[in-house]
Amino acid sequence: MNSDKKNTKTPKKPKYNMLQNTCYFIALACKEKEKKVPVICLLLAGFTVISNLINLYISPVILGIVEQRNSISRLLITILFFAAVMMLCSALLAYINTNALYGRMTVRTAVAQKLNKKAATTSYSNVDNQEFIRLCAKTRSIVGSNSASSEAIWDTLTQLLQNSIGFLIYIFLLSSVNFAMITVILATTLTGYFVSKYVNSYEYHHRDEVAEYENKVCYIRDRAKDYSAAKDIRIFGIRPWLEELYEKALNSYLSFWRRAEGIYIWSRITDLVLSFLRNGVAYLYLIRLVLADELTASQFLLYFTAVGGFTAWVYGILDNLVTLHRQSLDICTVRECLEYPERFRFEEGEELICSSHKNCEIRFENVSFRYLGADSDILSNINVTLHPREKLAIVGLNGAGKTTFVKLLCGLLDPTDGRILLDGRDIREYNRRDYYCMFSAVFQNFSLLPASIAENIAQSTTNIDLSKVKQCAEKAGLCSKIESLPAQYETLMNREVFEEAVMLSGGEMQRLMLARALYKDAPVIVLDEPTAALDAIAEADMYQKYDEMTAGKSSVYISHRLASTRFCDRIILIENGGISETGTHEELLKQGGQYARLFLVQSKYYQKGKSHEEDSE
Repeated sequence: MNSDKKNTKTPKKPKYNMLQNTCYFIALACKEKEKKVPVICLLLAGFTVISNLINLYISPVILGIVEQRNSISRLLITILFFAAVMMLCSALLAYINTNALYGRMTVRTAVAQKLNKKAATTSYSNVDNQEFIRLCAKTRSIVGSNSASSEAIWDTLTQLLQNSIGFLIYIFLLSSVNFAMITVILATTLTGYFVSKYVNSYEYHHRDEVAEYENKVCYIRDRAKDYSAAKDIRIFGIRPWLEELYEKALNSYLSFWRRAEGIYIWSRITDLVLSFLRNGVAYLYLIRLVLADELTASQFLLYFTAVGGFTAWVYGILDNLVTLHRQSLDICTVRECLEYPERFRFEEGEELICSSHKNCEIRFENVSFRYLGADSDILSNINVTLHPREKLAIVGLNGAGKTTFVKLLCGLLDPTDGRILLDGRDIREYNRRDYYCMFSAVFQNFSLLPASIAENIAQSTTNIDLSKVKQCAEKAGLCSKIESLPAQYETLMNREVFEEAVMLSGGEMQRLMLARALYKDAPVIVLDEPTAALDAIAEADMYQKYDEMTAGKSSVYISHRLASTRFCDRIILIENGGISETGTHEELLKQGGQYARLFLVQSKYYQKGKSHEEDSE
């Protein structure tokens, strides 16, 4: 059903044509200091045509010398001349081809780097945008190998150029025979071209469908080999389920390509019929001229070979155009991805100077937010102010919008309605990267770099302040663990890259992320469930250090455990998309509202656990 709907969707017209994409790549090669790439294309095309002309004329010329009964010496000189020129052309072509690869790889790598930078620096809202995700998925295959469009386009341009030069030379040669024959050849090849062009655009018109299948296959494969999921896969026995999901996703992907191949086969059958008609007419006409004694043996051989060559040039041009069209569609995808609209201001935004002890006020003014495609707002009409050096706690049930609130605060998302003000200025006016520097954050989801522990804490590979790294690790309660390791702060992380890498426990990873946040030393600290993987003793230890960690800074703390919010200056309860209660821990308990009821429920579990421990003693 879904597949049928996608197939009936109106095809999206490419944003750029073949000429624009060709010029784009030539300009990119020049920008990357690889001007030799288009120059090599010209040289390859020129010497290939010269080599073809030598092969075309060598037999007729030698046959003509024999027909005219010229001397043996002239025959040998002619043969030696053609042989020398052929050897020279072959040597030059081999040398140029050897040096063509490196420059083309440089250009493809530059495209890949641009795509990686786009994905790494794009507005955070694009990360959850399905259209942008599909574009990124499609570009992987476009820059993933030497045969990918971003590199193969140079071969196509070279062949198109040589076919075009050969076409002009051969049409001049055959014009002395019969223009009607040329017309038939052109008509049949043009018909074949338009059929092929229509068929080869099938994949582009269904690129969203292909990207969706590829995303599913890659996601399941990546999750299955993810070390963090290994325990769950084994304990819950979900390997058969993952294999079933992968098989279904792969079958859907293969089913699409079976449909596409069926269309491509009919295109090839049509091309075969047209080729038979095209060559048959030309050969019959030349044979008739020979039978009428209007062509000599050497002329017949020349024109007979030229007809086949002319057909190959024409077909080559059209085939190259079809290939270039397909590669141009791929390049369109790359350019659309690179030019995907950014919702945030970056370099064009106003500069924001940030210091570690900057006193700032952040105010939510009638802020509402709705995720793309959602039916309702997850947060509605939020009005709250984070005062300088204030410790603010955000609590609420799962799905209440606490993490969304923090993402809005950090500038990862922009409000659907309302404004977020930094010291009275709308944050959308600033360079968003400068605004990010205002925050040291520990989120529920985080990235682990394939680098040393010190580099993971410092988020850098150069100019690392090791004494500061140790201080932050000490504050986060991770110092003793790190110093117990053989390589200590030089211990490698991420076993997907380094076989000798260590694997920290969940609680130790949270402490590592806390140390990372402390090292950044931003004026606002954001902790989103920082104790979720800690035991009760480790959690209590972190609470005791909280004042020290946040000294002189504003802080926002999210937790499901209401007892852990006592050390905060103010607590906000988010419920039904809005702020339902606000105050200190004691004030909210006295109000007897939802906060008090939730705290009572949670405290019963703690008391129940305590009584069980006492009974066991």
